[in-house]
Amino acid sequence: MTLTYELKFFDYWHLSSGLSAGAKLDSSVTKDDNQIPYASGKTIKGLAREMAQLLYDDSFVKRCFGEEGIDNGRCYFKNAQLSKIEKEEIISNKLQNHLYDIIASTKIENSIAVDDTLREIEVVVPLTLNGKILDIEKEDYEKLKQSLLMIKRMGLNRNRGLGRCTFIIGEEK
Repeated sequence: MTLTYELKFFDYWHLSSGLSAGAKLDSSVTKDDNQIPYASGKTIKGLAREMAQLLYDDSFVKRCFGEEGIDNGRCYFKNAQLSKIEKEEIISNKLQNHLYDIIASTKIENSIAVDDTLREIEVVVPLTLNGKILDIEKEDYEKLKQSLLMIKRMGLNRNRGLGRCTFIIGEEK
């Protein structure tokens, strides 16, 4: 079976690429070759696994998500991306730079900024991405669906207000 979903972000969000942009940024977001942001299947799988471990038994978790160092599990999580139409419109009009903003923060102690703690991170404006999870066993579909619905925040600084999101599940296939 296949589970389709929309991943709707309500705020700025940052799913890190693990790269910096030299002196300009301390952390940039994950982007495709056309500089369009996306949520990696690996990130979504990790968060869904975390929720599944809270809700369900080990047999479901191992079957769907796998065991670290042993196997990847049966369920295959594709990257969540903008719809093809939105992506083409953004690329053809060269609007990629309008998808991003920069947030700066610094560490404060005793009402004074601590030296060398200014950080700037790239964030993405609120968007809705589309994704799929493939190769789901029929008996696992509802459990996986509920695991996704439990995810309410994604990415960096999610405890500080970034990455509020919801999953909207498509029709069962």
